[in-house]
Amino acid sequence: MSTTTPAPDVDTAIVLGMASTALPFADSAEAEAERWLRILRMHGRAGAALQALGVSEAPLEAAEAELVESEPPDQSGREDMVRTVTEQAVHVAVEREAKLVSAGDVLVAVMHVYGSDFDHVLQAHGTDREEVLERLASEPPAIEPPASSAR
Repeated sequence: MSTTTPAPDVDTAIVLGMASTALPFADSAEAEAERWLRILRMHGRAGAALQALGVSEAPLEAAEAELVESEPPDQSGREDMVRTVTEQAVHVAVEREAKLVSAGDVLVAVMHVYGSDFDHVLQAHGTDREEVLERLASEPPAIEPPASSAR
């Protein structure tokens, strides 16, 4: 197994950049999870999987009323959430023995980091963790550069 840490692919860099600007405006962990979902549904394998499941920009009206408001988090540690998700996504990519961190890895990391808050958001969009993971596994992997490519 290589000791090289995988770098983010282009979609992942965009996702992480957008999240770093969007998350500070969330007033709860569930609101952060919603922002992650909205960003991820537009990028890479994560976006392809989420769109194939019919995940739209806005929660389904019926489910939106069922969202449980969580207690606003202490904002002093929230800026670390992008870093926490990034670290978890790198771990997911290493486990897959990938050379690049994909948006799919970020999606799996968000599921892990946000837990039930992300599950509630998925439910509000008409899907669940199992469906997303199954669909993500069926998406073709991104084409990675050959090992001999210089950066």
